[in-house]
Amino acid sequence: MKPIMTFDKAFSELEKIVGQIEDENIQLDTLADKVKDANELIKYCETRLRAISEDIEKEKINNG
Repeated sequence: MKPIMTFDKAFSELEKIVGQIEDENIQLDTLADKVKDANELIKYCETRLRAISEDIEKEKINNG
């Protein structure tokens, strides 16, 4: 995974990897690498979504 990543870039890369994983002709070693990459991207996206959600909640509290 690239060191500087936005949610949109990570999600786009994840969609690309899913397409590659769904290819029936994928080599087993390649599949294993793609699954690892996908897991990293999923963790990153989950972390970003949590952070965004927390920021929104803080704004609600501060403005409410």
